[in-house]
Amino acid sequence: MYYFWRAMIKRSLQSQIEADLVLPKIQVLFGPRQIGKTTLIESVFKRFDEKKLWLNADDADVRETFANANGTRLKQLFGDFKLLVIDEVQRIENAGLVLKIIADQLKPLHVIATGSSAFELRDKISESMAGRAIEYRLFPFWMQELADHTSIFEEKRLLEHRLIYGYYPEVVNNPGNEKKILQQICDSNLYKDIYALTQVKKPYLLEKILQALALQVGSEVSFNELSNLVGADKETIERYIFLLEQAFVVYRLPSFSRNLRNEINKGRKIYFYDNGIRNSIISNFAPLNLRSDKGALWENYLMTERLKKITYNRQYCNRYFWRTRQQQEIDYLEEYDGVLHAFEFKYSKNSGSKLPLTFSKAYPQHAFAMVDTGNYENFVLA
Repeated sequence: MYYFWRAMIKRSLQSQIEADLVLPKIQVLFGPRQIGKTTLIESVFKRFDEKKLWLNADDADVRETFANANGTRLKQLFGDFKLLVIDEVQRIENAGLVLKIIADQLKPLHVIATGSSAFELRDKISESMAGRAIEYRLFPFWMQELADHTSIFEEKRLLEHRLIYGYYPEVVNNPGNEKKILQQICDSNLYKDIYALTQVKKPYLLEKILQALALQVGSEVSFNELSNLVGADKETIERYIFLLEQAFVVYRLPSFSRNLRNEINKGRKIYFYDNGIRNSIISNFAPLNLRSDKGALWENYLMTERLKKITYNRQYCNRYFWRTRQQQEIDYLEEYDGVLHAFEFKYSKNSGSKLPLTFSKAYPQHAFAMVDTGNYENFVLA
């Protein structure tokens, strides 16, 4: 939860995490830094009525506690507790083994672990925790969370502000200081987990790649073109983008191809998890009426809010865009229940758009909707 106008904002994941406490699983919460993982789990922790313990693995003595831990030692330490929270669990050297021992030998102890570095944490727990863990992803605020807190009318009124400054909790909670806060996040925390890895030998190159991606939101991304643009080989570009994905800065959308020879079948678009971070990277906080990238901001916003909706509601679907070599295009596709659901994004109301006839003929089992500022809440809200 966060304080917004001196009132708390409930995160959508809280009810899921609390409901899942009855399951014999380790609960692992992923998300970028400064997104509210600790605050969310604090709220769950406070509402848990039985004996509980909170540990922060940023503390050296906590990490030392888990060094060379075995089942007997862990039972001595935590056997009397019903809930154990380990914040920033990726800082524990043998995190996967520790969690495995707890899951296997300390039942019915419930454990919630948080981590801001997906590549680091998943490497440590993926093999050890197979079948033993439930994973959650926490995003910046979702429009639904803020609409529940105030009203849908208030959130719609703030649409342009969200398109420019995004949904990071500290940004939402400190109106008037958005630019300063976003710059601090980018300067101090956005790349922190990535820079700590030995794979990143050229930090300046990572920033150049991010700037290039920020300017290509909504467009198909070519690793070869990026290679020429930033002066690095294709393999380095791919590796750095993978790290940016694992650090929850960007995510990719693949192209859809099944029937037509002229469909692009290996393309990808890359979006940012937050519009404010994207705009901070290119140092552009101009109002919409002065921007040439309004369409890109709108598309990134809709894609990410839809992703939050799908993830938080545990909906399962395949996500794509569609394009042919003749430049016929559909912004977004979802595939579920044997049907392709096609969406076109337009900022202006009632701008009018039709599906390409080529797509309609090739995939008759489809649905289609236009998403604009007049109806977008149906697309992004639960």
